[in-house]
Amino acid sequence: MEVTPSFLLFVAAAAFTPGPNNIMIMASGLNYGVKASLPHLLGIAVGVPTMFLAVGFGLTLLFKQYLWLHAAIQLVGMAYLLYLAWLIATAAPDSLESSSATRAGAKKPISFVQAALFQWINPKTWLMGTGAIAAFSDVGGDVSAQITVMAFVFFLMAFPSAGAWMVFGSWLARWFSDPARSVLFNRLMAILLVASIVPIISELADHLRLGLPGLSLRI
Repeated sequence: MEVTPSFLLFVAAAAFTPGPNNIMIMASGLNYGVKASLPHLLGIAVGVPTMFLAVGFGLTLLFKQYLWLHAAIQLVGMAYLLYLAWLIATAAPDSLESSSATRAGAKKPISFVQAALFQWINPKTWLMGTGAIAAFSDVGGDVSAQITVMAFVFFLMAFPSAGAWMVFGSWLARWFSDPARSVLFNRLMAILLVASIVPIISELADHLRLGLPGLSLRI
């Protein structure tokens, strides 16, 4: 598969724009520092293409056979995101001291495994994956090779995109050493995290009103 400029623009736009991963990694960078947040970054980099490969190599067929399964994953994902938003909103101000070591010691940041597994219930990751397959795969060619290349591009793009948000969060720590400001920042991040799933909630509500058989995978 030829990696076209349009596909690269799609991946860049999907990877750099605000979403659950970027909001969470920025909050982690601010609360715990860059070093402690690296496992979180690696988990995103590995988890996104792994989920993409599974979807591309047949998981969508399972969802088409059992339509309720996709809705169930969406519901679990949204519930978990709301829980994470609550954790961020209630983060202790003393976890935002200027020292990275002090920030890392207050609470444990998300681990590599947690970040990788989170992609399976991350609504934005599902939309990125199914959207890329629908828009850029060519059924007339070697679809398996195309999906593999696309997954590798997603893997590479995770480092500059999520990495930039992580470093930006760490950089912001110097401006949020004041406890009142740190509380305000965490609550703002929690609101943005909840806002990122509003379109998914709206879509799921529409499908439920129409009946579960009308669920769409956007592919």
